Amino acid sequence: MKILKMTVYFMLFNGIFGVGHCADINDAIKKNVVKIFVSGRSANYYNPWQYYGQDSWTGSGFILKGGKILTNAHVVSNQVFMQVKKAGNTKKYTAKLEFVAHDTELALLKVDDPEFYSGSDGLEFGELPYQQDKLIVYGFPTGGDELSITEGIVSRIEVQKYVHSKRSFLCIQTDAAINPGNSGGPVIKDGKVVGVSFQSNMGSQNIGYAVPVMMTNRFFDDIADGKYDGAPELGIIAEYPENPAFRKFLGLGKDSMGIFIKKVLYGSSAFSIIKDGDVLLALDGITVDTDMTVPFRRSERIGLDHIVSMHQIGDVVKVKVLRDGKIIDLDLKLKKPAVLISGPHYDTKPSYYIYAGLVFTRLTRNFADAWGDWNKVPGSIKTYVDFSLPSAERREIVIVPTILADDINEGYNKWSNLIIEKVNGRIISTLSDVRDAIENNTGEFQIIETDSLTDSCGKIILNTKEAQKANEKILPRFSIASDRSDDLKP
Repeated sequence: MKILKMTVYFMLFNGIFGVGHCADINDAIKKNVVKIFVSGRSANYYNPWQYYGQDSWTGSGFILKGGKILTNAHVVSNQVFMQVKKAGNTKKYTAKLEFVAHDTELALLKVDDPEFYSGSDGLEFGELPYQQDKLIVYGFPTGGDELSITEGIVSRIEVQKYVHSKRSFLCIQTDAAINPGNSGGPVIKDGKVVGVSFQSNMGSQNIGYAVPVMMTNRFFDDIADGKYDGAPELGIIAEYPENPAFRKFLGLGKDSMGIFIKKVLYGSSAFSIIKDGDVLLALDGITVDTDMTVPFRRSERIGLDHIVSMHQIGDVVKVKVLRDGKIIDLDLKLKKPAVLISGPHYDTKPSYYIYAGLVFTRLTRNFADAWGDWNKVPGSIKTYVDFSLPSAERREIVIVPTILADDINEGYNKWSNLIIEKVNGRIISTLSDVRDAIENNTGEFQIIETDSLTDSCGKIILNTKEAQKANEKILPRFSIASDRSDDLKP
């Protein structure tokens, strides 16, 4: 599945209205569709004090009632300068980013010049469509400069992974053509916006996806207080209890609902409320089926994640579990996702700490993605990204991607991608632990230990007094302004 770097637009279906009325509505919609021109740069996660060079791309968006522009998060990710122009116009206007929701693939822009909005009344949101409903998509796909309009139907509505954030949310699937450049454009039904185009399945024909109106409503509810907090996550790993013997073992009847909780993630919403081995019967008063779905509208069913994602962080939901043969009602406060390997991250540089040429940084999805080809990623990194979970002892993975050559690190400086387990006997749970363990050490040696998955070495031993002076010559040699990122400064 591939994220689209441009936008798509949907055209109203003539059969719904008279031809003349349809043309009027279509013209009104066109006046509110915009092409977005972005210049940006992305952070270098292997050399975390640097950025890569500037790049440029385009996408789509649309004007809302009230004079703001809605688009996709990935269209404006890592932006440093943006301009927009309306369909049929040639003049570009400078735009500013107001809010961005990288998890749910939405962003809100504004243009300060009131001239830009002249003749555009803004589009309104409609209701979530049903399967087989006709849709019209508007946007600026690659291959031309003019507005493109395509038609299709709703193929299905279900929870799907959003490529940009690697998280799963409600999604509209359509057979309308959604191509690179269409991202951020409005998906229209009966003259109103029901979704925002954002990605397509490049391995299949005629499969495109849109962020549904329910998710855009959630976005606007979230930013109502002036900041975007993100969508919460339950934080459980569950198993479907389909086997009759397993169901009997759990105390579930033949027709009983519920899912078996294999693991509750440390620090998650469910942590200390739901327990490993519980059977989750209901969430928010809605019964959970054994396939991890819940009822949704008419006779539809939807993934359990959707219930949680419709809430805001801090909301309290009711949970019903079967524990030791008893049904228990619990209150659960929703939090941000609890993860060991965070990301992908956008619009920011990675954190880092340099000591005696050793570059310490967090292992993130961005760092793993920097290889470009997953087959080239070292096995230790793959293992952590794919299988490791947060714990009280480890809430982040600290890695040394490279060692900047100097006399002080002779014998070590050809090693790379070291997963750090301990520094001076202290278990490393976060990147700040490395800084504290090094700077608070009064011993003769700095002792850095790698974990068992690291191939290169087991320990790095440095003379404390000599190492403290080493940065004074190492940093200028590699044109590095600071030995640490701003978040690790005193």
